[in-house]
Amino acid sequence: MDQLAQLPERICASTVPLRRLAAQTSNIEPEITQVMNAKISFPRSRITRHRPRRGTLTLPELAGMSSPRRLLATCVGLFGLLAVVGSASAKDWPQWRGPNRDGVSEEKGLRKEWPKEGPALLWRASDIGRGYSTPAVVGERLYLLASEGADNELVESLATKDGKKLWSTRLGTVGNPKQQPNFPAARSTPTVEGEFLYALGSDGDLACLEIASGKIRWKQSLRTDFGGKPGSWAYAESPLLDGDTLICTPGGSQATILALNKQTGEVVWKCALPEADEAAYSSAITVEAGGIKQYVQLLQKGLVGVEAKTGKFLWRYAKPVSVYGANIPTPVAADGAIYVGSAGTGGGAVKLNAKNGSIEPEPLYFGPKYPTAIGGAVKIGNYLYGTTGQTLECLEFSTGVVKWEDRSIAPGSLCSADGLLFVHGENGDVALVEASPDAYREQGRFTPAGQPKKSNPMEKAWAYPVAANGHLFIRDHDSLWCYDVK
Repeated sequence: MDQLAQLPERICASTVPLRRLAAQTSNIEPEITQVMNAKISFPRSRITRHRPRRGTLTLPELAGMSSPRRLLATCVGLFGLLAVVGSASAKDWPQWRGPNRDGVSEEKGLRKEWPKEGPALLWRASDIGRGYSTPAVVGERLYLLASEGADNELVESLATKDGKKLWSTRLGTVGNPKQQPNFPAARSTPTVEGEFLYALGSDGDLACLEIASGKIRWKQSLRTDFGGKPGSWAYAESPLLDGDTLICTPGGSQATILALNKQTGEVVWKCALPEADEAAYSSAITVEAGGIKQYVQLLQKGLVGVEAKTGKFLWRYAKPVSVYGANIPTPVAADGAIYVGSAGTGGGAVKLNAKNGSIEPEPLYFGPKYPTAIGGAVKIGNYLYGTTGQTLECLEFSTGVVKWEDRSIAPGSLCSADGLLFVHGENGDVALVEASPDAYREQGRFTPAGQPKKSNPMEKAWAYPVAANGHLFIRDHDSLWCYDVK
């Protein structure tokens, strides 16, 4: 299956004639038959002037055409194989908050309710190391960060079938070990793409690793190389990939937000904000408004947007500043607006308006009653779901009108798939809730067996749940449970 997943990249990078490559890969697995026979749509200009303006061909037919190398970099790898393999396979969770970085999976066919004891436990790994990092799940492997004491923060790969550890690579030390309140541990979720993953340690060690072996390809230090300034609880951001660019947030006056070449780790641009914000604990997202592609990030002094191409500062919304210095949830962007929550201050949405070549954030609503908890929020249809310190809430995304709220197992973190909410409470419980604006409807609740011991009374179960490939992954410090929810 790993070979099959790598086929599009092999095709695009190959100098071997497509006819020969098709023959070499045709016996990888039965699934390749679907790829080989799939009809691939193409524009005339990308194929040959002798073909109709639009049409469909199979991979072997494409292989017989006169210009295979020109063809390789166009629709075969991207529009043909990726689309077919993606639709034939179960859904991966390759980065923080899932495929689209919004906490939502496109997976279907999941169980709509759970038995009293919860879904079937497939395995539990209890030796992965401490941390709040959630796993990135791709095919038959998952990847996460963990810490062992204060001197070792690791990137690990586990098999999704049984939780067996496949490799472990030291990334650096644990950041700010004397932080108060004291929760030093790995926090970031790796970002996986193709043969590589990108991971940020809590002390600012950023690296590109080979997913097959864990070998480090390149490494940078946000603190040392870019004068990075994290918040009290060190770095927690999960790197953002956008094409050939990797986006991260060192914080500070030299490179508040930073773009690197994902292949080499070399600087593409630096955005040094005059406020010299500390890096908060949120992760950047990609947003387009007014024809301008931008990266939006929640810093310690508010929500900002910078131009994706150059790193030019575009706008700032200063209202979401946590009274506890804990700007944590990743923003949720949709329909030209962005929802953001700030602990102890409030949550709300802004609309991005383009005016005279600039972007102006227009507040839509903001208040302390909206979701601000560490566990973030998800948007399903026209509604946003998230937790406050006391309840799980559903509100209309565009207006902030609250449709319902329930004690549930709030506060907690959540993700969504197949019209369902998977909620991991800070108390360690897990709940299945229907994602409906009509009413709160709980479809199951359980407590994973063998809850780990917390380091102090203030420490909670903060890791986000992950729904991928028919499985639900729940992490709590050094334990990772995998459940069958198909």
